[in-house]
Amino acid sequence: MLEVEEKPARAKRPDWLRVKLPIGENYRKVREVVDKNNLHTICQSGNCPNMGECWGEGTATFMILGNICTRSCTFCAVATGRPTEYDVEEPQRVAEAIKTMGVKHAVITSVNRDELKDKGAEVWYQTVVKTKELSPSTTIETLIPDTKSNWEALYRMISAGQEVVSHNMETVERLYRPVRPQAKYARSLEQIRRTKEYGKRTKTGIMLGLSETKEEVFKAMDDLVENGCDILTLGQYLQPTKMHHEVIEFIHPDLFELYKEEGLKRGLKYVESGPLVRSSYHSERHVNV
Repeated sequence: MLEVEEKPARAKRPDWLRVKLPIGENYRKVREVVDKNNLHTICQSGNCPNMGECWGEGTATFMILGNICTRSCTFCAVATGRPTEYDVEEPQRVAEAIKTMGVKHAVITSVNRDELKDKGAEVWYQTVVKTKELSPSTTIETLIPDTKSNWEALYRMISAGQEVVSHNMETVERLYRPVRPQAKYARSLEQIRRTKEYGKRTKTGIMLGLSETKEEVFKAMDDLVENGCDILTLGQYLQPTKMHHEVIEFIHPDLFELYKEEGLKRGLKYVESGPLVRSSYHSERHVNV
């Protein structure tokens, strides 16, 4: 009789990964503004575990250029396919929503639009410009996609007056093929370097728990410092659906604290590190570091 090899049991979610439920008056108001203006947020599309906390505090990360991504990253809950939306009025609606909410610090991100010649750069530019026009005291972080070495598109994206430009590495170099099959580690590093050379405050994020080693995380930190990255966020990867990459390991808070210490030692100006940390979590702290 043939023996059937049993799959190892899935890692059990530990107690330190409890999240707040999305409730409260501020949460309701944010949802109303988002729905009324026909906007997307990465909070919803990406199944962010901090949505209850952030929306409860009256903040949200707006996602422009539609709700369908041309990439098929195995960690991400955003829908993959052929995008149908390209709305030149979207920048104005986002700006009006930010003004209505009275946001002091806004975070804006987008799906990848690889099929567009300018990768969506013009919509990016107009969104930031119009937000600054309506809310001149609001600081802005833009979490931009990989422009596939279209540096003209990159410079258009980052030239609109935002204070922080973020581009997420997402994982260590070894795991790019299984986690980010259409991205390149060296290309993302070059994008961060070019953004720094342009004169912007630079930021990136990495997920942990995908089988990376400590040495690989340290190597990524060194690469980021070498390429001019100022701010790093480190958080626990959480599998959005059964179709996505499995969680290999739940990282203990003590190790997150060690990574924070190491990142600062290695030359990063600011490290936000913890199980529930995400790219835009407490992003208002990153404007003036």
